[in-house]
Amino acid sequence: MSQPTIATLSQHYEPAAMLDSFAYTNALLWLTAKRQQPIVHFWQLDQTVILGLLDQQLPQLASGLTTLHQAGYQSLLRNSGGLAVVADAGVLNVSLFLPASRNDYAITEAYQLMVDYVQAVWPQLPIITGEIKRSYCPGDYDLSINGQKIAGMSQRRTENALVIMLYVSVNGDQADRSRLIHDFYQTGLNGTTDDRFPVVDPAVMTTVAAQLDQPVSVRATEQAFMTALARHGAVDTRSLPLVTEEPEFQAHLKRAYQQMQRRQERLPKP
Repeated sequence: MSQPTIATLSQHYEPAAMLDSFAYTNALLWLTAKRQQPIVHFWQLDQTVILGLLDQQLPQLASGLTTLHQAGYQSLLRNSGGLAVVADAGVLNVSLFLPASRNDYAITEAYQLMVDYVQAVWPQLPIITGEIKRSYCPGDYDLSINGQKIAGMSQRRTENALVIMLYVSVNGDQADRSRLIHDFYQTGLNGTTDDRFPVVDPAVMTTVAAQLDQPVSVRATEQAFMTALARHGAVDTRSLPLVTEEPEFQAHLKRAYQQMQRRQERLPKP
């Protein structure tokens, strides 16, 4: 049996279009189910802290948001669990969409698909999974090298499609990113203790470039992901940008964007 064609989409969102990032995720989930075709979405967003649903429970969230904004970062509340992560020019987001019912892949099986994908991109690096406790947004499927986290993952599912979402710190100052989230939680907790929120230690996070000990661009990283993808089937880079302009997709995207707008209303004004 021949492998299915894998459609890809690559986007870099301007700060004013930050809500498009997760609106596209919702709309692409619908499209994946409709077309019964795997999709890989590469995207970037500058100078943004992406909050998880749990972050809403910080006792002084408004003060925490002020800390982020004073550091030059905007913030958005995503439509999934977890905790805060940083998006900037050195971070690549990779979302793998699969047509699948809820029973086709266990949660761990779906995560393993992305782990295999990342390990295929950098076979020379000893990338393993397991929670890095004092990283930001720690989870069982953190990706790390020698105890330092380079990437994190989350999932979303509908009845007929799923997406595994990865962020990977390709280059840039990971210590600065870590200190930013450390300060966000320290300010947001305002002296209280809550084990649900990490005390972020910059020493437990790193970048791919640092681990390779050589410059690595996000563009070259995306191309490496594309090369790894091509080992599993034909890759179509042309059709998806056109499909996303069609009225039916735009209608789904508009609804998803409006849902994201309403979600942002839950955040206090910093």
